[in-house]
Amino acid sequence: SSEEIHARVGRQLAEAASVYSVDAELLESLRPTHIVTQVHCEVCAVSLGDVRAAVHGSATAAAEIVALGASTLAQALEDMERVAASLAVPARGTGVTSRLRARMNGIAAAAAPLPRPRVLTIEWLAPLMAAGNWIPQMIEMAGGENLAGETGRHSPWLETGALDALDPDVIAVFPCGFSLERTESEMRRLAEASGLAGTRAALEGRLFLADGNQFFNRPGPRLVESLEMFAEMLHPEKFDFGHGRTSWRPWPAAD
Repeated sequence: SSEEIHARVGRQLAEAASVYSVDAELLESLRPTHIVTQVHCEVCAVSLGDVRAAVHGSATAAAEIVALGASTLAQALEDMERVAASLAVPARGTGVTSRLRARMNGIAAAAAPLPRPRVLTIEWLAPLMAAGNWIPQMIEMAGGENLAGETGRHSPWLETGALDALDPDVIAVFPCGFSLERTESEMRRLAEASGLAGTRAALEGRLFLADGNQFFNRPGPRLVESLEMFAEMLHPEKFDFGHGRTSWRPWPAAD
């Protein structure tokens, strides 16, 4: 359960720097020329220090390590370009990011004149955590007013009573690492326990669940689809990219 994951990760981090380890023997057998890792969050993936320790003194030591650490949309796009540059195909990287920027800017321009609902995003369920990093900026681009979490900063825990104080028009729930189905399986019990079920957003049918693992939690090319989903949630009268049939849905589901 979400509560058990939270407790076990806390215990593990109290005892070690990371909740992951690297299979150094397997890594050496693969003989990579490049290793892509991250420095953003040691709960989300193996740490840069663990990767460096695993390759130190081995045949893999000559591999180029590309460490990604985006906490904003701009940095996510820059990281994509860095990966392409490290692989000696920089033009591919800039081509991809140019297309992604154009898609995002088009959504932002279309959403700019629309009414701006007040939006709360949830990145963990027990305890409740609001989404930070690139998510607040995406809410603004999709035509909403972000209520908790700051662009470029790690996701914050929500204090008791925060839901009543914020009183959001829209709530989007996409727990880190969870599929849409996994989130839905825990939602009823946790929504009642956390108070999400009694919010105005939920009662008015504007509480949405989404696939965080495939989209919102990862600073990669799919953030553009994530922005499209936010636009669909906030302004269904204006946007329909088809994601609502597969990657997000209202909660509770309509009978």
